[in-house]
Amino acid sequence: MALNQELVYLIIQFLKEEGHERTVHLLESETQVFFDLNYFEELVLNGNWDELESYLSGFTKFDENKYSTKIFFEIRKQRFLEALDEKDHHKALDILITYLKVFSQFDEELFKEMAYLLTLNDFREHDSLCQYGDTKSARLVMKDEVQKIIEANPSFHGKLQFPCIKDSRLRRLINQSLNWQHTICEHPSPNPKIKTLFEDHICPQPNELTIHTHSFVPSAPSSALPASQSSSPPASTCSVVSHGMSGFHLPPFPVILFILVYTLFEAPAVYEGPKDMPNMSKTCSTVAMEKSQKISDKFDDLPCTVGRILNLGSHPVSMDFHPIRHTSLLVGTNIGDIELWEVVYRTKLFSRNFRVWDIGTCSMAFKATFMKNPSVNVNRVVWNSDGSSFGVAYSNHIVQLYACSGIDAHTGSVNDLAFSKPGQELLVITCGDDRLVKVWDVATGDNLLIFEGHKAPVYSICAHNKKKINYIFSTAIDGAIKAWLYDSHGPRVEFDAPSKCCMKMVYSKDGKRLFSCGTAKSGKSIIVEWDDSDGCVKHSYEGLVENSSRVLHFDTAKNQFLAAGDDFLIKFWDMDAVELLMAIDADGGLPGSPYLCFNKRGTLLAVSANDDQVKILADEQGIQMLQNMQYDIGTVNVPGDLSESLNKIVEIKDMEVARFTSVEEMNVESKVERSEIIDTVRCQSFWLPIPEDMQISRISRLTYTNAGYAILALASNGNHLLWKWLRKEANPSGMATAKVSPELWKSKRSSPSPLMTKKPSCSNPEEVVSCFALSKNDSYVVSASGGDISLYNMLTLKEMRTFCPAPPAATFIALHPRDNNVIAIGRADSTVVIYNIRIDEVQCTLEGHTGKISGLIFSFMLNLLVSVGVDSQVIVWSTDSWKKENSTFLQIPDGKSVAALTDPSIQLHGNQAHFLAVHETHLALYEASTLLLENQWVPGELSAAISHATYSCNSELVYAGFTDGALLVLDASVLQPKYRIDPSAYRTSEISLNSYPLVIAAHTSIPNQLAVGFSEGGVCVLEPLESEGKWGAATSFAEG
Repeated sequence: MALNQELVYLIIQFLKEEGHERTVHLLESETQVFFDLNYFEELVLNGNWDELESYLSGFTKFDENKYSTKIFFEIRKQRFLEALDEKDHHKALDILITYLKVFSQFDEELFKEMAYLLTLNDFREHDSLCQYGDTKSARLVMKDEVQKIIEANPSFHGKLQFPCIKDSRLRRLINQSLNWQHTICEHPSPNPKIKTLFEDHICPQPNELTIHTHSFVPSAPSSALPASQSSSPPASTCSVVSHGMSGFHLPPFPVILFILVYTLFEAPAVYEGPKDMPNMSKTCSTVAMEKSQKISDKFDDLPCTVGRILNLGSHPVSMDFHPIRHTSLLVGTNIGDIELWEVVYRTKLFSRNFRVWDIGTCSMAFKATFMKNPSVNVNRVVWNSDGSSFGVAYSNHIVQLYACSGIDAHTGSVNDLAFSKPGQELLVITCGDDRLVKVWDVATGDNLLIFEGHKAPVYSICAHNKKKINYIFSTAIDGAIKAWLYDSHGPRVEFDAPSKCCMKMVYSKDGKRLFSCGTAKSGKSIIVEWDDSDGCVKHSYEGLVENSSRVLHFDTAKNQFLAAGDDFLIKFWDMDAVELLMAIDADGGLPGSPYLCFNKRGTLLAVSANDDQVKILADEQGIQMLQNMQYDIGTVNVPGDLSESLNKIVEIKDMEVARFTSVEEMNVESKVERSEIIDTVRCQSFWLPIPEDMQISRISRLTYTNAGYAILALASNGNHLLWKWLRKEANPSGMATAKVSPELWKSKRSSPSPLMTKKPSCSNPEEVVSCFALSKNDSYVVSASGGDISLYNMLTLKEMRTFCPAPPAATFIALHPRDNNVIAIGRADSTVVIYNIRIDEVQCTLEGHTGKISGLIFSFMLNLLVSVGVDSQVIVWSTDSWKKENSTFLQIPDGKSVAALTDPSIQLHGNQAHFLAVHETHLALYEASTLLLENQWVPGELSAAISHATYSCNSELVYAGFTDGALLVLDASVLQPKYRIDPSAYRTSEISLNSYPLVIAAHTSIPNQLAVGFSEGGVCVLEPLESEGKWGAATSFAEG
């Protein structure tokens, strides 16, 4: 690649980072170095045809080759058809003459056919266009077709892939140039000021240098300030609770207006060399040897050896070493438990399950939330500075201080807490999803201050003292960072994190250096050091993965090292060098972004691991400490400063338990509530037509097309059935409905046999597991019925090819949401195969289940694949590495027997972060990445087994079927039944009483419509009565 072309790529990257998108695409088109397929897709889906042709014309002309001709023709044809669909014949005629006539020189007959369309009332009457849907779906189909032509077009070869370039590469090259200019200055300044790039940098003479400093953190006022700087403070954005403030001495409110100074480039500052000029004659090899020796010495100072493994009862999500007792580790878990461990002896000194200490003092909002969902997880555990107490922040309103009492601190999740002692009293600062930062008195639990001003949930806080000034940094998930004093005058400093990422700020152990680590919405992770004298990014550390699905955890040690959990590794940096120093896997078994924390000395490093473990890593000094067992520890009697506080912790609040003292008791109450009688609602229904001579066995799979105009079913005997609703006066939208009869789509041959028939490999169809998956543009379906997997074209209704022959047979199929060429295939031998149909290759095989796979879902937001099998095990896989990230087993309720009538399944929530697990004994809501069980519904003892369940298209309802023929509508937010659909609506005299709902599909855009496939054949569409519009809109009636 020529250097000039590389420079263009760097300029494009720089312009993108600066947000100049329009300029970027103009430059791409003019230089022809890179064709942006994402921009192409955006223009197509938005119908920006003129802009699209202008962009394409920079790379090719319509008559350059056959591919280019096809590209321009498809775009202009879509433009023409949309004008016809809008009944704007004048516009359509203009497009035909202006844009399409030029193609008549290639195919005169085709042009005449397009002109003929102007004479039709609906161009769909033409045989070749009868499959044309709405504008949105047609654009999607056209986009995919044209993209394939572009990829095959020689004019675009080498221009579709943007080269892999590190972020801010152009900025970095400029900074390296400035570094070099600074090293050859005659009088290098320790704090050079770069004012322009138009001229070479030269430091001024020492007597010419004037230094101006601006405060990044709040500072105390100066008595020598001129009167002009003693202006009134800004209007308050902070409410204050005055009680409890006696004896609470704070520095006076400063009258300086603090100014943030941003450098020209937010990148590593110009190199600050030694006072004396370096010896330029020193050889590179000598410098390399010295550097190598220094790095080797640093490795010895890092805790890299696994010295202990602690086995917990649940997954650790937050940890903190005791500030004095350096081998005592406090751990919080994903189910709300807290544990205190002595790592030398692997001894658990103390443990507590989550309890509400005094529910009478809690807000009504908390009580209502807790009644619906009593499960909580720990967000943060932290010791105070002397180790006499600690605090726990939970995911649901509550902060518990193990020194006084519990506090109903925030509405929603409490995301972080920190201890501080700016005066005589010990304080705790909290932040949460309600966008507030609050200050509390630890001794009394009184609220002293409330800081308002953030526009998004506050993710973390950092309390610090510098130059006798006490202040608090708060960071929100939108990247906003604010600095506060302990008063009512609002934030003193406000600025944005790099890339506006959600981050946590931490000072080094000596309190002199400030660091932050975060992850942007794009997935880019960042660790930076701040210059807290002028508010600029001092160092930006390298070596993090470019696409992280969660915020990374990090910590500092020995005032020299940084460590972060990233990409299933622990990564280390020297604070004074931006390059990655070292990465270790701690003998394997780490999650994607492990939590980690150092002890105060930096000799031990605690890291969360899979299988509910914590690994303790040690350096040489730490290993000696663990081996020598120099502390004499009893079961609970811990010597030293910890013993008194620990005894208080063990005794705390044992007698102050509220009415619901545990999650288990709450669940008992919930089950009683959930067994109450629910209302029965009427509905309208329609059984989809099936010819009498067509033999249809049980319906194994059922789905609506993504456009919502048709229903596709797969019977266990391998027959596919496709019902389509046409646009009629009674149904002008053409959407699927129970009001109008659809047509069973047949092939044009005379035989009435169903479409796309796949004969099962087994003689008994009832033993076959049939499965299919429909592409997102409804253009093809992947299907299997015990034998080979087939790919069918939904437009021609023909089998295109087969692949992955049995055995083992496919039992579930899911298409990757971003690339439908990638298919996840669950198989009868308990494996999941990742297959790329475009290159006809198995990319990998995932192993971990012990029975056939019965469900697969992709979460494109979290980059995860979730699988479930008949072994009731749920496993989470990373779609980046295809490695196992987490696993759990479905929790079978006590007293419930498993008859294995139906296989477990899973359904993705619309937020892409949760999924519904469907088991014959219960329904359960899980968080997708952590597999945290957030809610569960168990039918009554007399209820039949659950046969299937699915979300409505907006994920607000759950439709559930049972083996006794019942259908329930549940509120998805609390997972409780709302209505029972009247069985008389779908039970007819022709339907066997033994037939029950075997599979349920929800309409893709109408939340109150569902289709039900039955165990003895047949599909019924159900929706509320037309007079009601939604379930339960009218007064329901009691079943007689």
